[in-house]
Amino acid sequence: MDEKEYDLNDIIEMKKEHPCHKSKQWKIIRMGADIRIKCLGCGASVLMPRSKFEKKLKRVVSKGSE
Repeated sequence: MDEKEYDLNDIIEMKKEHPCHKSKQWKIIRMGADIRIKCLGCGASVLMPRSKFEKKLKRVVSKGSE
């Protein structure tokens, strides 16, 4: 499996849709040992361990602006 490059404020797509059914796209809002992502459909945020996040990540849609 190839390395997926992601960083803070990137818009990413997960393999599964959020239960709100509005979006598969998320914004990375915190990075560390855990990663917090925010649903672009309903605004809910989810905190998960980096290893779990990397398994569920499908692709980086766009790089965040800093």
